[in-house]
Amino acid sequence: MTARHGEPRGHWVLLILGGLVLAMLLLLDGFAANVVGEAPRGEDPATGRVPAAVSSGGPVVNLSEGVPHSRRLPPKTIALTFDDGPDPTWTPRLLDVLRRHRAHATFFTVGARVARNPGLTRRILREGHEIGSHTYTHADLAAVPAWRARLELDLTQRALAGAAGVHTRLLRMPYSSRPDGLTGPEWQAARRAGGDGYLVVFTDRDTEDWRRPGADAIVRAALAGSKRGEGAVVMLHDSGGDRSGTIAAVTRIIERLQPQGYRFTTLTRALGLPSAEVRVPAWERAIGWTLVTAQRAASALTAAMSVLFAVAGVAYMLRLAVPLLFAHAHRNKTRTAEEPIPGGGMPPDPFPPVSVIVPAYDEEANIAATIASLLDTDYPGTVEVIVVDDGSTDRTAPIVGSIASSAVQLIRKPNGGKPSALNEGIEAARAEILVLVDGDTVFQRDTIRHLVAPFADPRIGAVSGNTKVADRGGLLGRWQHIEYVIGFNLDRRMFDVLRCMPTVPGAIGAFRRSTLARVGGVPGDTLAEDTDLTMAICRTGLRVVYAEKALAWTETPSSLRQLWRQRYRWCYGTMQAMWKHRRSVLERGGSGRLGRRCLLYLAAFQVLLPLFAPVTDLFALFGVVFGDPTVPVLTWLAFVSAQAATGAFALWLDGEPIRPLWSLPLQQFVYRQLMYLIVVQSAVTALLGARLGWHTVRRTGASADLRDATVRAREQSGGPVGYT
Repeated sequence: MTARHGEPRGHWVLLILGGLVLAMLLLLDGFAANVVGEAPRGEDPATGRVPAAVSSGGPVVNLSEGVPHSRRLPPKTIALTFDDGPDPTWTPRLLDVLRRHRAHATFFTVGARVARNPGLTRRILREGHEIGSHTYTHADLAAVPAWRARLELDLTQRALAGAAGVHTRLLRMPYSSRPDGLTGPEWQAARRAGGDGYLVVFTDRDTEDWRRPGADAIVRAALAGSKRGEGAVVMLHDSGGDRSGTIAAVTRIIERLQPQGYRFTTLTRALGLPSAEVRVPAWERAIGWTLVTAQRAASALTAAMSVLFAVAGVAYMLRLAVPLLFAHAHRNKTRTAEEPIPGGGMPPDPFPPVSVIVPAYDEEANIAATIASLLDTDYPGTVEVIVVDDGSTDRTAPIVGSIASSAVQLIRKPNGGKPSALNEGIEAARAEILVLVDGDTVFQRDTIRHLVAPFADPRIGAVSGNTKVADRGGLLGRWQHIEYVIGFNLDRRMFDVLRCMPTVPGAIGAFRRSTLARVGGVPGDTLAEDTDLTMAICRTGLRVVYAEKALAWTETPSSLRQLWRQRYRWCYGTMQAMWKHRRSVLERGGSGRLGRRCLLYLAAFQVLLPLFAPVTDLFALFGVVFGDPTVPVLTWLAFVSAQAATGAFALWLDGEPIRPLWSLPLQQFVYRQLMYLIVVQSAVTALLGARLGWHTVRRTGASADLRDATVRAREQSGGPVGYT
């Protein structure tokens, strides 16, 4: 595929739109579950007097003409009514019972459940039963505003149109029962619904089966008055929990009354009224289908996100725990104890000559401090410093030229990028051991010695040093310091134990010249040349190890914009390197170790997990705002606590104070989101085949300030002082 120039922009609009759609679906599902916009049960204030004709009348009330007319069922006629469904578990079992006994019933359905179970809704009608409305979310119509009540009823009609192509004339208000128990607010709600053309249905016999009193109690309540041959509307439920008692009771009710000449039919047939269902035109069905589809998608999305949230939580904990365990193993076992050097002992020259190569582009703020720290070393062997000025536009080259030292060589070249500068420096270097250093990095006096020591083992091709954040004073600096210690250095200990180091950082790393020659030098076809180079070395079978005592202090971005530019390049370049070396997953030896241990780990925890992070964050926010916040809040607290414990151990391993951990909770609300959005941007850039340019981070001279402070401290103490 040919890469296209330029960075993608339009995907942010798509991402925002996708987020809005996701939020709307979550809100829809929350509304359908009566979580979003839930209204409390009314307190039954005496507002509005219930007419005596209604309170003492029959259970079916017609209010369409303004004057209430109530009706009772004829003798020996039973209208079994079931509220709160359809339920995929219990409604089919009830339908089976009714079919066996050739009985029919009326189902007052909740619109949201109709949308989730359209096939079951159609079965109810297909088997000769009828459907009424029980609102869309089982809302208390006596407690909600008039607009919400109308919305509840309209949405239920839409759901019925989308699921079965019908509207209904029947309504039973949630929480209602017998007419003589009507409150003022319930009467007002019934009047509004009657004005919209609904036939409002109450009950004669409320079995209160929702309390699950047992089949015997349900049967007794349903048969009250049956000895006198009275007809009745019987209220039961086919959803809302275990309805096995209701099913058993329905069987016994029908078997008890049918031999006595009772008929079990729908409400409208019992009263000789037109059918409750009204066929709707195609455009109404289309609108309803849209609602049903959206509701089912929202329900499936919520279920999937619940699983994803749990999986992500486990993955985050593993992301913390696994490197921690390997870091503990790395601390307790030295590499020489694990695998003795072939032949034993040290190489003939324990302190071989070292060439330090410093690629520099516009590094005037720090270059002098970098060179000074390289020259001020306790390494007993010969050290030459080669600075390759890669077409700087500032005073980098004059500053290097002004340093009076025979150990410093300046090479000037037109700007060609960091890999070309490194390769030119490697070409000019005289030593076999090469140390590659960024132009904003300051070494400690013993750093080179610790970097070179592992090369006593001829199987080692490269050594990674321990990068420290120099400018950690502000909040952003503390966050980056925590990330370097936990996310980078802790991982390097793990990869060292697993023998699959993915990155020797450009700030501090050492290589054998022969190793670099074997892999063709520093590659220039990815933006993460350090990761690309390290992976190539691992694939040769040579080991890349981590020297935790080889400390280097580097300047990090001082603004979120600068941080974005740097990490975007790192993340995109790492993806490039992973794709370039993807075949290692199927190979053997050192290459296979890199592929199956490292690349799969990086793909899971540094690509896929961050890509899902926005979704899990949105779901957690939804749970906190609209649902029970206990689970998301406890999950967040557990994650932050585990991260703090991991961070404390990592800081202890690095000999750092744990004071910066106070900023860790704040990191979850800004820094974390920035990091996963960078992964999203990088993934989109990679998928679209765009080519990302090199972004230069503006230097502030933090490394130079650190070097000056260290020199002053050393002069005052009369001895060597570490950078702190």
